[in-house]
Amino acid sequence: MVNTMAESDEPWTEKPPRLDVGVVGTGRAGAVLGAALNRAGHNVKACTAVSDLSRLRAESLLPGVPVLPISEVVADRDLILLAVPDDVLAEVVTGLAATHAVSPGTFVMHVSGRVGIEVLQSLTAQGCLPLALHPVMTFTGTSIDLTRLSGCPFGVTTHETLRAVAETLVVEMGGEPVWVPESNRGLYHAALSFGANNLMTLVNQTLELLVAAGIENPDLLIAPLLGASLDNALRNGDSALTGPIARGDAGTVREHLRALESAGPAVIETYRALARLTADRALAAGLLRPENAQNLLDVLADEK
Repeated sequence: MVNTMAESDEPWTEKPPRLDVGVVGTGRAGAVLGAALNRAGHNVKACTAVSDLSRLRAESLLPGVPVLPISEVVADRDLILLAVPDDVLAEVVTGLAATHAVSPGTFVMHVSGRVGIEVLQSLTAQGCLPLALHPVMTFTGTSIDLTRLSGCPFGVTTHETLRAVAETLVVEMGGEPVWVPESNRGLYHAALSFGANNLMTLVNQTLELLVAAGIENPDLLIAPLLGASLDNALRNGDSALTGPIARGDAGTVREHLRALESAGPAVIETYRALARLTADRALAAGLLRPENAQNLLDVLADEK
């Protein structure tokens, strides 16, 4: 077993040895990250695959790697990659600890964004070395993802003495490490989900509204608009806010609410909530005058 850090508090500063890897979970992320470790020169010795689709991913991305029971996948490895759904991660870790399936000195890495290394505590207590490395991207579970890993940020959480190890693994997989303190892991993941998931919903809802408005090929309208909005926000923050909310154009907002009635109450309430948040930010940025903000908020508060 490789145990570079187990008996030393010094960070791993030399080129790391090649690791024997066991992959638990060959879903979209697990199969790709296992392939990325293989590509970096590590040796994926075995993997688990529950569904037929997972087996197909394993065959495609980890050719020649045997699909075995979890007890065999994790036995006598240097690195265990846990790529299971968030809701079962703790259960898997508890099960491995209860059976003493993982040898002391083994690096145990999970890829969940929601939690840090606390979830690995039962294995850490048995001498395992915990790593939480969350790739900030959406996986397709195909070889395309290996290219997309280039420059992909990974949220890294571990003990300070293992930080160099974690960051080295990220770089070897093609990514860029970003340090996330354990105590902030929940907020970190909520922020990413708030942006990425809600953006998908907003884009798709916008497309539906434009179709309802009789617009053909609505993607041709919103692709440049939303692309420019994202670029402006990243470059200039709240000072880039434009549109009727930032201007305090209460009449336009009232008309928007009337036009959206046919889309249903959920869409209207979402518009109201986002408009209020935008107004607050525009006011704080000095773009929206207080008297205009009040008129705007009065319209947004009107449920009729």
